[in-house]
Amino acid sequence: MSIHNEISVATAPPIPRRPTLANRFQIHLVTDRESARGDLPGVIEAALRGGVDWVQLREKTGSALGLYEMARKFLPEARKAGAGLLLNDRIDVALAADVDGVHLAAGSLPPGVASELLGERVIGVSVHGLEEAREAANAGAGYVTFGHVYPTSSKPGLPPRGIHGLAEIVESVDVPVIAIGGIDASNVREVLGTGCAGVAVISAIMMADRPEREARALRRAVDDSRHYPRHPLPEPKQKGTR
Repeated sequence: MSIHNEISVATAPPIPRRPTLANRFQIHLVTDRESARGDLPGVIEAALRGGVDWVQLREKTGSALGLYEMARKFLPEARKAGAGLLLNDRIDVALAADVDGVHLAAGSLPPGVASELLGERVIGVSVHGLEEAREAANAGAGYVTFGHVYPTSSKPGLPPRGIHGLAEIVESVDVPVIAIGGIDASNVREVLGTGCAGVAVISAIMMADRPEREARALRRAVDDSRHYPRHPLPEPKQKGTR
């Protein structure tokens, strides 16, 4: 590709967002420092330019201070892009950094406890089956993430739960369901056909040579879907509206 084309992609304006968002599918970027092709901040910034709705900072190692500083760095960037910022697991840092919410996994505090601490902030919970999904929804989760839907490098050797498993979760709980695992622009339309609220991606953007281009391709594919979420996930709230 020519230098001119490289520059035009890098400086392209953010993809316009629909004025009416009641039935809009959401895109979550889940960060993974180890799989990022470039420096992690650069990948996150590229994904925001490409149109993701949420960035979930997932730092399995490192200090609370390091995560706090990262959150404070990217919160203005997310706001500027009209996106939300979540922290994986760390409720204490989420409160200190004043981000939009947390995403809980196995070993995290229960969603009911998290809700008491976080108030109206968003609380997501990772689930891997129907009973887990029901328990999370009943315990106060604002949304659940279910997967992995397709084979993925982040879950080597584990069989995917598939589209039918995702559809069962979507039809069985009364909260938004975000699909994760092996999802990219080539298969996202099939995923959205289940009525889920959107998708979360890791490698599709983190491992891309050109993460902004991949984020834009995913955004286009998601926005071109003729399906609708069974339970839409609300748009990120902007600072001062919580």
